[in-house]
Amino acid sequence: MHTLRVLDENRLEECAVAVIERALIETQHAFDSVAGDYGRSNSENPILCAMRSRVLAEVSYRVIRGGRILDLGCGPGVDDESLAREGYRVTGIDWSPHMVEQARTRIADAGLNDRVAIQQLGIHQLDRLPAEVFDAALSNFGPLNCVPDLATAAIEIAARLRRGGLLIASVIGRICPWEIALYTSRGNWNRARLRFAADPVRVPLNGQNVWMRYYAPEQFARVFAAAGFVRVELRGLGVFAPPPYLEAFAKRHRRVTSTLTRIDDLVGGWPLFRRWGDHFLIVMERT
Repeated sequence: MHTLRVLDENRLEECAVAVIERALIETQHAFDSVAGDYGRSNSENPILCAMRSRVLAEVSYRVIRGGRILDLGCGPGVDDESLAREGYRVTGIDWSPHMVEQARTRIADAGLNDRVAIQQLGIHQLDRLPAEVFDAALSNFGPLNCVPDLATAAIEIAARLRRGGLLIASVIGRICPWEIALYTSRGNWNRARLRFAADPVRVPLNGQNVWMRYYAPEQFARVFAAAGFVRVELRGLGVFAPPPYLEAFAKRHRRVTSTLTRIDDLVGGWPLFRRWGDHFLIVMERT
C-alpha cells in the first residue's frame, strides 16, 4: 500500500509539472504570435501609454540615475529603451524568443547596446541569469501574473536585489470596476467574475492562450513579504479609466478618457481605490 501511495503521488506530481509546462509553452507561443506588432500597437493605445508613463515615473522617482535595473518580462524592449535613455543600465529578460528578438533589434537600432542587455529567460528561470546584483527590478503590464510559482519567483527576485533594492511592478488585479460593470450588464457572469478565480485561468490572445493568475494587492504583497520585502507604495491603475482592451472606446472618447486618467492619478493612491483597477502599481523594498 505504501508503494502504491508513493507511485500515485509521483504520478500526480508528474501530471502537475506537465500542466505547468504546457501552460508556459502556450503562453510563450501566444506572445510570440503578437511580438512583431506588440510595441507599435501598445504605443498607439492611449490607456496603456498612460499606465506606462505612471510606472516609469515611479522608477525615475525612486531609483537613482545610473542604477542597475532588472526588467522582468521586457517584451519588445520599450521600457528598456526609455530607461536606458534616462541613464539607467538595464538587463531585460523575457520568456518569448520573438519578443527578445524585437527587444534586441530595438536596442541595437537605438544605439543602446552599451546600456541594455536582453536575455531569453522566463521569470521562472531567473536562477539561470548570470550573477549580478541590481538596484531595482521592474515588471510592467503583468508578467508576474504569468509566473507558475510566485513564491519561488519572489525568492529569486530578492536574491538579485541589493539590500534596500526595490521591486516596482504593475500587476493585473482582481477588482476592475469597468470590467465588472461591462460584463455584468451583458449578462456574462462567468467573464465578470473571471478575475476572482483562485487558480490560473486561460486568457485568449491572438487566437491562442495566455495562462495567468489574478492577484489582490494584499495577496501579492504577502508572497513577497515572505521573501523579505516590505511594501512601500500601492496605487490603482485604471480605476476610473477603461481597461486597455477598450482601446476603441478610448480613441472615440479621448477627452473623457483623458479626464478619467487624471482622476486615476489623483485618487489612485487613496486607501479604497488603491485596491481597484485593471492593474495595481506596487513598490516593495528588499529588507
